[in-house]
Amino acid sequence: MAATADQDLESKIQHNVDHHDVYEEKAGISAFKAGAIEAENAEHNMTVMEAVKAYPMASFWAFVMSCTIIMESYDVFLMGNFLALPSFTQDFGVWSEAHGEYIVVTKWQSALQVSGQLGALIGVFLAGPLTSRIGYRWATLTGLMLLNVFIFSMYFAKSLPVMFVSQLLEGIPWGIFIANAPAYCSEIVPIKLRAPATQMLQMFWAVGSIIVGAVTYHYNDVKGPSAYRIPIALQWMFPTPLAILIFFAPESPWWLTRKGRTEEAAKAVERLGKRSQVNSTETVAMMRRVIDLEKSEKKPNHIELFKGTDLRRTLIVCCVYAAQNLTGNLIANQAVYFFKQAGMGVSTAFALGLITSALQMIFVMLSWILTTYFGRRSIYLWGSAANLTLLVALGVAGSVGVSKAASNAQASLGLIVSVLFTLGPAPASWVIIGETSAIRLRPLTTGMGRATYYIVEIPCIFLASYMLNPNSGNLGGKCGYVWGGTALVCLVTAWWGLPEMKGRSYREIDIMFRRRIPARQWKKTVIDVNDDE
Repeated sequence: MAATADQDLESKIQHNVDHHDVYEEKAGISAFKAGAIEAENAEHNMTVMEAVKAYPMASFWAFVMSCTIIMESYDVFLMGNFLALPSFTQDFGVWSEAHGEYIVVTKWQSALQVSGQLGALIGVFLAGPLTSRIGYRWATLTGLMLLNVFIFSMYFAKSLPVMFVSQLLEGIPWGIFIANAPAYCSEIVPIKLRAPATQMLQMFWAVGSIIVGAVTYHYNDVKGPSAYRIPIALQWMFPTPLAILIFFAPESPWWLTRKGRTEEAAKAVERLGKRSQVNSTETVAMMRRVIDLEKSEKKPNHIELFKGTDLRRTLIVCCVYAAQNLTGNLIANQAVYFFKQAGMGVSTAFALGLITSALQMIFVMLSWILTTYFGRRSIYLWGSAANLTLLVALGVAGSVGVSKAASNAQASLGLIVSVLFTLGPAPASWVIIGETSAIRLRPLTTGMGRATYYIVEIPCIFLASYMLNPNSGNLGGKCGYVWGGTALVCLVTAWWGLPEMKGRSYREIDIMFRRRIPARQWKKTVIDVNDDE
């Protein structure tokens, strides 16, 4: 009897202990979820200015990371401008009896402009696994140091093949920058700052084109190799200062939380925001809640991008990236050469190219307001529709015969297309790319999307060079018909498949993709703050 009583007592004690442990566990889960909900509600309720005040250093570090895009932009526009630079064409081109000047033959025009993109295509595939393993910060630092080395080979290049290989090598770090920057910028800022933080990438793309436009405009009358070697050497302005700044930057707290380093994630949050206005514990709880939704036993890999609901997310990112090359962007990238083929003088073409780049920067800043208050989908669709109309008008202007009025109309429409692209589709694209991918697969998704961009861009560059080259297609403004046709396909695809993610937390975006809500229904769909499926 005594033994039985003792056993009953022990059983009751153990039951009470177990019950207490379960209670504590449930209380812990409840507190964790309450903190996560509190942090998400706080981000939803912030105004844009309150978000800037609460996260001042997040805005600064997004600014610094966006500066890495200057380097790709600089070199992309540099090669386009070199094709119109007399000293470059004289050293690397052939004499054209028909036009009375030196020109770079079509195959090398195209090859020089795709070489960097080929390298970047390699870089974006390296960026995903590299960033998933060592983080955004160290992956970017690796790219910056490699770029410092590769600029040497381009500076000392004395033939087109060597220049081609040099550009290809430089492209590898660009791929790392362009894959990481939109993901990092979207992860370190609160909801209300995601649009301006990621749109800064388009602004710095314009900054790179302004710098290269000013440099090549200054050197377009200079005789000898210094006219193009000095602009090449100026690339060294960027990597080392940026590397020093990024060395001191915080790692993305989302990346740290994915790795289970929650204490470091909390410290990163405190570095990004003001301690008096940001609760790092609750913010990390919000991140853990989203990451738990996406939890998987497998390590992130490219195959997952094409399975289940992640396939839809991957397709959106890839299509938005591809559309950048199919809605008039290549006219912007070859603006100086386009203006020259439209009948402008060399100095006028370079001046118009510089004006185009300056206007692009202004219009990107205007797009911050539009995208913040009117959403991503509407701005993207209306901007694409406007570009389509202008591209068709450009084709008409190129079809009315050779005259000064027709040349001026083509140049004006080319400028407007290039500038309007940076008001709507281009900056909205960066926001969409940063928001669409799952947190767990983000480095891989942005890398795959940018790879699609290059895969589409490379044949488009060959096509654009063929259409504009006077010894080949010689279409001039009539290329507007071609780009108008591709822009129409992109517009219809976006109307059908692009959701509106303005004001949505990453948790809400995850849930809406899992529920397979049609793109046109996203704006009016309500997701309860307690939902965790």
